[in-house]
Amino acid sequence: MQLWTDVRRRVLTEGLSKRQACREYGLHWHTLTKILEHPEPPGYRRSQPRRKPKLEPFLPIIHEILKQDQHAPRKQRHTAKRIFDRLQAEHAYDGGYTIIKDAVRAWRKQRAEAFMPLSHRPGEAQVDFGYAYVILNGEQVKVALFVMTLMYSDAVFCCVYPRECSETFLDGHRRAFEFFGGVPRRIAYDNTRTAIKKIVGKRKRELTRDFLRLQSHYLFDEHFCLVGRPNEKGQVEGLVGYTRRNFLVPVPRTASLEALNDELQQRCRADLQRRLRGQAAIKAVLLEEERPMLRNLPKQRFEARRVAHGQADSLSLVRFDRNSYSVPTAYAHQDVTVVGGVDQVKVVCRDQLVATHPRCWGREHTEFDPVHYLALLERKPGALDFARPLEGWQLPAGFHILRRRLEAELDHHGTREYIKILRLLEKATIPQLADAIEQALAINLGNFLRRLALPRAVKHWTLTTLREKLIKIGAKVVRHARYVMFQMAEVAVPRELFAAILGRIERLRLPRTLVGVG
Repeated sequence: MQLWTDVRRRVLTEGLSKRQACREYGLHWHTLTKILEHPEPPGYRRSQPRRKPKLEPFLPIIHEILKQDQHAPRKQRHTAKRIFDRLQAEHAYDGGYTIIKDAVRAWRKQRAEAFMPLSHRPGEAQVDFGYAYVILNGEQVKVALFVMTLMYSDAVFCCVYPRECSETFLDGHRRAFEFFGGVPRRIAYDNTRTAIKKIVGKRKRELTRDFLRLQSHYLFDEHFCLVGRPNEKGQVEGLVGYTRRNFLVPVPRTASLEALNDELQQRCRADLQRRLRGQAAIKAVLLEEERPMLRNLPKQRFEARRVAHGQADSLSLVRFDRNSYSVPTAYAHQDVTVVGGVDQVKVVCRDQLVATHPRCWGREHTEFDPVHYLALLERKPGALDFARPLEGWQLPAGFHILRRRLEAELDHHGTREYIKILRLLEKATIPQLADAIEQALAINLGNFLRRLALPRAVKHWTLTTLREKLIKIGAKVVRHARYVMFQMAEVAVPRELFAAILGRIERLRLPRTLVGVG
């Protein structure tokens, strides 16, 4: 550029002749003419494309292959290398690979789609699901990432679920609306099966019952993209990747997805302080401007659930979402309705709630409630030690003491009596029944000790000391102690339980003046 400037200045202003300029600068006459005609180098200009004699006979073949690819699956279309191999094998092409690659690139660029920039009114939103990985309780698992964004303010909300389904789709909307403080007037979706039952036209959709229930509750308008055109909701498509890269990197470690969702909500709030390129204010300010255009949240909270109908089998199990859940044995072989939420599964029979279980997101798992099978065990007490629903059922030590005492005193009838006591769990909680059992054991042992008029220091004795004292008293005392204290020692009563029972005994003791009366 310096030479160009010097030649023009000396020839056009200082009177240097063209012939002298050619000799002094070593320029051709035509080059000098071009310099004087143009203030800056015009660049290389070709009147017509350069001919490619080696490639030109094969261009129609290449173009035909690429046209046919437009109707083939996206992951099974020709690459430039594959076209090159086919030309060599089928058409005796003996040229190079680079010119094939350039020809394929040029054809695709000519047909690449251009998009129209859109403006979005306040109160419009887009929704999409993506996927990410988290370390849940030490194990890496794949989770569904729900993302909703308000188009005007670009405010984003995201949360994770075990997988994408109707319940998580509905629950994600509820959480997002509560986060934004209102309901968008129009929401754009892709053609997800959680919302669409059937595509009946270019823009017409037959919607699922669950989506219609969501729409009826919040009263928003829906917009579905054309099939294969997710660019119609490109903003949320980009935000799925943004939230995954910025909110879930490094791979988060968590004990529960609910705890992770609380953290993600905090990150979404922090993101409101970000200003986008081209925007006059941060997202939080734009969201405040947009809120008046959002619909108010309904007073009644939406219940994200899926309802299914089924029948309890002979094992009192109901199948829902590839898992089995127990119901009381009285409802075996009965028609039931299963209401599945994100956290719970409820079973209803004849308008009566008969079972509630935590939601299982695995496959082919069985969720038992031991209480459901106690009525059947009362009729079949021999199955108590082999009942699968009772495997791993952790009961306080007092339950085991009671069972041993009942079986020692009543033989095989004691097992049935113990099951009858367990059936109280149909109306009471385990802590309530455990407290009652401890009270009963304390009264029984307290009455025995009151008859012995033992000193108040008994509460400081160990099991061994108490056992030795009891043995010395005589055969009658030993016989009673065998039911009361030896049974306790055999099941290794925890010191905490023993201390609790002795505390109850202390409160039950008669005044010293009454000891020995009668």
